[in-house]
Amino acid sequence: MHFDQLNRREFITLLGGAAAWPFSARAQDAQIYRVGILNSNPRGSPSVSVLFDELRRNGLVEARNLVTDGSGIGIPYPRFPDVARELVKAKVEALVVGGGSPPIRSVQAVAPATPIVGVADDMVAEGLARSLVQPGGNVTGVSLFAPELDGKRQELLIELLPVVRRMAALTDPRVQSPQQLQALQEAASVRGVELSMHPVIGADGIVPAINAAKAAGAGGLNVLAASLFGSNSKTIIAHTTALRLPAIYMWPDHTELGALIAYGPPQTEVYRQVARMVAKVLRGTKPADLPVQQPTTFELATNLETAKAIGLTVPMNLLSRADKVVATEKNHAQGISLRSSHQLAARRAGRGLFDLRLPGRRGRQAGQERHPQL
Repeated sequence: MHFDQLNRREFITLLGGAAAWPFSARAQDAQIYRVGILNSNPRGSPSVSVLFDELRRNGLVEARNLVTDGSGIGIPYPRFPDVARELVKAKVEALVVGGGSPPIRSVQAVAPATPIVGVADDMVAEGLARSLVQPGGNVTGVSLFAPELDGKRQELLIELLPVVRRMAALTDPRVQSPQQLQALQEAASVRGVELSMHPVIGADGIVPAINAAKAAGAGGLNVLAASLFGSNSKTIIAHTTALRLPAIYMWPDHTELGALIAYGPPQTEVYRQVARMVAKVLRGTKPADLPVQQPTTFELATNLETAKAIGLTVPMNLLSRADKVVATEKNHAQGISLRSSHQLAARRAGRGLFDLRLPGRRGRQAGQERHPQL
């Protein structure tokens, strides 16, 4: 398009966008980059939207210097390998894979030479990376504190339900190891709580597992970190609410969908980290040499509307420590909540309920030992 064909608004938009790009990115924007995205969430979902927004912030703009194949956006995990094969044939320079280690492994099996940037519960323990500092293969990305956070969520659930003596955990045996599950049961036992495990390996097994937990007398449910549960969160939230079964989740963002309580890194921030890593890979950094990143922000969120729907009162000692509270105007009038879906200014530092950050700018450096303190 010639300059004299641009109207004033288009010119200002282009000028403003260019000014926001890093200088090094503007210097390289003559090159066209090709990336394939595999994510079960639709294009307009928060995680996918922030991925594209952060790519733009790093000088990678669709229809300018970035070509994205969206055939893998909004599809179920079982389709990832087939779509990945087609993306490799199309000669994409990198694949962005959401959903945890099982989807990443399935894509890696059909694209062993293509750089992959993804999100997993524990990349090193699951064999996707040799170490945090030196991944050593074609996979890098963001590694969540899944095993540690599953335990901390259990502690929060016990604090939320101090008189409950039977609880359950929704597990994916492809993600959680027997050792991790045993550790959760032992930790619960110390607190005088009997913890039952309910494994699920497919979406059709989620509702029956929740029903089994309720039938076994569980008064609370810990939905452990797994892509299977994240992609079916609406089903889990709806069914636990219908059963009046208090449940805790991984992503704080899900309280906006009706989750009772959640603790972990904001999903949108995780995908911004992913986008920054994708930008580095597209510009020449090998995944084998790009350190695995870890979340630097953790939030406690709760939904008072859901609490009311299931007849539960959230203890004030938990409510006062929350980073996000979803509440009705009536809740506000009663002085119950601190704000409606807004972040507390005092908590914007990102420490959340448990400070999992290590010293240094914006948290832990990749490769440092993990010693999260309660």
